[in-house]
Amino acid sequence: MSNKRANKEGNIRLRADGRWEVRVTIGIDFATGESKRVSRYASTQEEAVKLLHELSFIRDTSPKNFQTITLGEWLDLCLEVYMKNSLKQSTYLSYEGYIRIHLKPALGNIQLRDLSPRLLQQFYNYKAETEGLAPKTIVNINLFLHKALSYAVAEGYIQSNPAASINLSRGNKPQIEILTRDEQLRLFQASYQHRYGVFIRLVLFTGLRLGELLGLRWEDLDVQSSMLHIRRTLNRLNKIDRPASPGGNTTEIVIQTPKTQNSIRSIPILPAVVQDLMNWRTVQKNDQIATGDRYQDSGMIVTNQSGGYIEPRTFKDYYNQILNIAGLRHLTFHALRHTFASRAMEQGMDVKTLSVLLGHYSVSFTLDTYAHVLNDHKVAGMALMEDLYTAESASVHELFYPIIVTMQKEGEMLLEAPDFPQVQFCGTDFGQGLQYMKDRLQEELLLTSLPPVPTSPSQLSLASNQYLIQIPT
Repeated sequence: MSNKRANKEGNIRLRADGRWEVRVTIGIDFATGESKRVSRYASTQEEAVKLLHELSFIRDTSPKNFQTITLGEWLDLCLEVYMKNSLKQSTYLSYEGYIRIHLKPALGNIQLRDLSPRLLQQFYNYKAETEGLAPKTIVNINLFLHKALSYAVAEGYIQSNPAASINLSRGNKPQIEILTRDEQLRLFQASYQHRYGVFIRLVLFTGLRLGELLGLRWEDLDVQSSMLHIRRTLNRLNKIDRPASPGGNTTEIVIQTPKTQNSIRSIPILPAVVQDLMNWRTVQKNDQIATGDRYQDSGMIVTNQSGGYIEPRTFKDYYNQILNIAGLRHLTFHALRHTFASRAMEQGMDVKTLSVLLGHYSVSFTLDTYAHVLNDHKVAGMALMEDLYTAESASVHELFYPIIVTMQKEGEMLLEAPDFPQVQFCGTDFGQGLQYMKDRLQEELLLTSLPPVPTSPSQLSLASNQYLIQIPT
């Protein structure tokens, strides 16, 4: 029989030492364009033919069996082949850190086929209980691992994804920092005593993240429509390719588009804020005159005296200087963003609009983050009910008509009057809705010669998301 076969099938040859060599093509060497092959050996030609068929079948049905690939090898390969070109630098560095710091030291030598949900659960339990790793970090590690292993399933290396069956705690949500109204006023006043105070005021009235603020360019400001467009961020990140020699710079400034699509957004700004920025533009022009040829017109809004960008840690120093001028405790820069969100809700901004302005991925995330403000709204809303509770002291001539309140999605509520079907209110401001219903019922009664008898509350059937109030008219 011939020992030569089609290239895809592989081939068999008799070696000088008397053994039969079986060679099977498994891929391509992209550097040379040549085929990659594996070799196996048999004592007889008959065994070699059988081995050839077995290797060909394994190659075509389960590429896993060609080699005993470990989890560490797969994660390195997966990060470079499947993920690197589609990730932001910050995300890539996070994933690389999960592999290098957490996954490879403990699980890197385990063969991919031996990885199980139980082993992963025990690993995460150890990380939480013994090393004290934050719940959010553990969740993020498993999200990355699940993503990496999903490619292994698609390749046929494993049959199912062991990271899909893990029970992880989300932990307690960290307490967010918010300036009191007095602290906000003191910071606002102190900001006028510092060169970069204009940007503290800008963040207090827009909720920008620090990287978004420092990434602003003048082309992002539409003066005519008083609109600020968020299109990029500026951050200092670790380099992907670390320096070979000791003492080399391991970080670099990275200007890139925001991490998520929701963060690319447009924010209306107050006329006073627009004027603030125009005044800052004059400061930049004076810097250019004073610096002369050494001035670099970078087009950035936040610049140093030479026209170049300001990196995050330097701007945080300026922010701390303004806190000291105001005589305030240390507050993270992100507290300004939280303060904007809280004040917006306190002033009556609906949650959906606020979520879009902040660049959050969902309204539910906004609600969860600022639940403390909503609790204050609930207390104020319930205070409006006090007069209804003391209804026995009302005039005997008053009629009390029932109002059904239905809680809907995203904080909205629907108010309906069963005795006046045409009278309804839908919105997020309970106090406004209550007053609207009362005014409309009074109008209807003025136009009606014989007012309807108010429906008894006992006659009304309410759903789980409904409750009943009565309005005197």
